[in-house]
Amino acid sequence: MRIYWIRAQAPLQVLALAKHLAINATFLELDAKAGALKAPEYARLNPNRKAPTLVDGDTVLWEASAIMAYLSIQAGSDLWPAQRPVEQIEVLRWLSWNDCHWAPAVGPFYFEHIVKATFDIGVADRDSLRSAVPDLVRHAAVLDANLAGQAYVACARLTIADFRLGAMARYWQEAEIPLAAFPHIVAWLDRLKRLPAWADPWPARA
Repeated sequence: MRIYWIRAQAPLQVLALAKHLAINATFLELDAKAGALKAPEYARLNPNRKAPTLVDGDTVLWEASAIMAYLSIQAGSDLWPAQRPVEQIEVLRWLSWNDCHWAPAVGPFYFEHIVKATFDIGVADRDSLRSAVPDLVRHAAVLDANLAGQAYVACARLTIADFRLGAMARYWQEAEIPLAAFPHIVAWLDRLKRLPAWADPWPARA
């Protein structure tokens, strides 16, 4: 099994899960700055020219949620509840909510403060983020209310939904995401950081 990655939020989810589940894989870091994502041989694996990508024999997968479900099945883990359809629906609800609502709300802060610094593409434009605050607050209220009654996002236990929703929000302090007024979100993010694989998801560099 091979997992291609760059230092960004989508691969982070997959790498953390792989480490958490002790998946036996080769982790191949791509040099995005040098154009590795656009290379023809990589584009044949992932036509979106993004990361992560998983290759396991004849199976080639892209999109972090799909890869995390696959890894969970391979490991026999209920982080993706393959044998529980009702729980699958609950996890899918939050994966969909992330992609449609939470990620677009958190993303501008993550881009300005984390992506720009990681890939040396300029300084954070804090003025541009003022208009993003109301949307962030609106959706944070939904997540905070959900977490008021349980320690994790779905199914009353750790699932891939936590890794999905937490990937950008983990940087809430560095990215100046206004989450301090949402104590259940902050407590959830602190809880995730106590997982060794989540606290240190990146493979060792050669």
